[in-house]
Parts: sequence; structure tokens; C-alpha cells
Amino acid sequence: MEQEMKLFCEKSYQKECIKINERIYYFKSYGHSNATAIIGDTSVILIDTLDTNEYAQDLLNDLKKITDKPVKTLIYTHGHPDHRGGAGTFKNTVTEIIAFTPIKQPLKYYDRLNDILNKRGSYQHGYNLNDEEAIFQGIGIREGKTTGHGCYEFMQPTTIYQENKVERVIDGVALAMYRAPGETDDQICIWLKDDQVICTGDNYYGVFPALYAIRGTQYRNLATWIESLELILSFPSKALLPGHTDPIIGHDLIEKRVGDEKEAIEYILFHTLQCMNQGLTLQETVAEVKLPDKLSHSPYLQEYYGMVEWAVKSVYVGYVGWFDGNPVHLLPVKQSDYDHELLTLIGKEKLNQRIKELMTLKNYQMALQLLELVDEPELKKECLLQRARQVKSVNARHYLISCAKEINKD
Repeated sequence: MEQEMKLFCEKSYQKECIKINERIYYFKSYGHSNATAIIGDTSVILIDTLDTNEYAQDLLNDLKKITDKPVKTLIYTHGHPDHRGGAGTFKNTVTEIIAFTPIKQPLKYYDRLNDILNKRGSYQHGYNLNDEEAIFQGIGIREGKTTGHGCYEFMQPTTIYQENKVERVIDGVALAMYRAPGETDDQICIWLKDDQVICTGDNYYGVFPALYAIRGTQYRNLATWIESLELILSFPSKALLPGHTDPIIGHDLIEKRVGDEKEAIEYILFHTLQCMNQGLTLQETVAEVKLPDKLSHSPYLQEYYGMVEWAVKSVYVGYVGWFDGNPVHLLPVKQSDYDHELLTLIGKEKLNQRIKELMTLKNYQMALQLLELVDEPELKKECLLQRARQVKSVNARHYLISCAKEINKD
């Protein structure tokens, strides 16, 4: 799996400035995210700013080879730091920074979780891993702050919209900005009618999407994500410029790839709800909901980033909460008491023997779950590292390796 990841990264994330037409340039893999430059009458509009100031400076240097017009307008497709972190590079010329409010506010007191969310986020993204361990970040090269290529340099928006649709003419460029909640609740897409180009932020990228993020997120409403993809498909686009991965050139190709993602999300949502309505437990539902072959085999829906299993669990809990209907789970004994009872029945020696047999068979997941019953840190560390080598999702890989490195850290 590691070799497959490396080949995918080498193929998919080559740095490239792509000329879309005479005034639109797409800066792909200049950072972890991508950015789009639109040349107006006297200035440049930049949609997103990459993840660090150093990556953004690299973009600016190449942009100056194309035009001597200054970047005066920044538009954030959403608030994720990997799309705003390079903003400070343009502070000497920018006069307006545009963003939208989220369609709904985060839960109150969410900031009380900052410590654990930051820790889990660093595990998911592999911030404390080296290049060999992390390889890439699923939807792009590693963030610059992890590889010594600058840091976040944010700039706050100066114009914040609450409307569902805003039409502007900025320095001769007519554009329409639409709310499109999906991966985030503040997500927008930008339609350039004269160019028949649409910029979609993080609602589409050429791998299976993060319908749930293991760093910890509130429920990402799949129903509204589907509606946002329908909005994107409603435009007669000739080019789609996402916040990550390759642009899609050609209307038929846009319809195919975005349509497949929409169909995949619909399938997961509706099939999960169907299983739930039939009384299946969470684990039974996870086992039941698998994408049809025509979608699971698509090269643009591979689970290098998000995973179907995580999405199913997110829908389940998002709709009915933690209780799956099984009365055994209603008032369980303490996990430590249950584990002790199992260990007493099995015997530590017999259990350790079986764990080692499973490791020999490369069934590291089962071994890991049995290791929850005993204190065997070295075996657990080895299992975590070996399990990481088996998974396709880089987020899963990063998390497993990061947890392994925490064992016996002191």
C-alpha cells in the first residue's frame, strides 16, 4: 500500500501553473491546496492563498512572470487554514478580502475542546511525522508548515457576506458567489459566467471526500453536500477548478466526475438510513453499506483521504446519536471491568499467544483489538505500525503511526 500511495502522489501532485484561458491561471500543487488567479483590468483576483506564506510567495513570483498587475482581491472559498495561510504574502497590495459566514454556527463552547482537537488534528494530518512516514496528505502535498516551507500568515476578511448568492463585478471581472455548504458550513463556489469556469473549493476533489474527519468534527450534513454538488452541476462549466487535485476540463468530464461523487454520497446516505430504519446496529450498518463497483472502482473516488466506513458511522450518529438500539449498549459496565472479565476467562498467556499468531498472519486489526485487553506496549506499537502499512487512507495511516510513536515516548 505504501508504494501505491507514493505512485499516486507522484502522479497526482506535480507542481504546475495551468493556463485555463487568457485571464485565468490555476496554480496546482504549489502548496497543499491550490489557488486560482483571475487577471482583471488593473489587478488580480486570487481565489484562496495556499497554506503558507512561503508557498504563496512562490506562487506570486510565478504570477509576476505572467502579469505585472498586483493582487488586490482575495476570495476565500472557506475558512480552512490550508486555503488562507498564505494570505499575508499579499498584504502590501490587497485592498479587499471576501468570505462568507457559515450557514450555521459551531456548537457553543466548542473552543473548550481545542487541546484534544488540535492533538487529534496533528495525528490525522501527520504533522509530527517525517516524509517517509507521512508520504503526502491525501488531497495534496504535505503542508508547508510541516516541511519547513513557511508558516500560516492569516489575514482577516474585510467583506463578509451572509447572503446565499452575491454577484459582483470586480475590476472588470463578473462573478457570482454561491453558498455551497459541504465539507464546511461556510463553503462557497464561484461562477465565472463569461469564462464558463467554476471554482469549487473543497466540495469536490479527485479522491473519496472527507465526509467525516477523524480529527473530530460536527456532523457534515451529507444532504446539503449533495445539494451543493447539484448546484455545481447546474452550471454549463467548461472548466472546474477545485481547491485540491487536478482541474477538470470539459463539460462532459465535469458531469461525470462530479456526478459520480454526488451519486456516491447519495448512496451512502440513503443506504445507511435504510439500514438504520431496518433496525441494524452501527456495526451491522457499516458491514452492509459498500459502494457499488462502478463507484468504488472509479480512480477519482479512491479512499486515499476519506473512507466510506467513517462516513457511514457519521451518518448513523449524526441522525440518531450514540445509541444504536441494542439494549446491551444502554447501560454497559465499565470497559475496564469488561476487559478484566474477558482476560480472566481467556487467560493472559493464551491471549498473548493468539495475538502473536494473528500478527504472524498479518491480521493486525484483530491483534490490536485484542491488545486492548492487556498491557503490552511494544506489541501494540508494532501492530499500529504494521496496520498503518496496510491502509489506503493517509489520514488513517497518519493516525496509526502517530499513536505508535506516542507509546513509550517518555
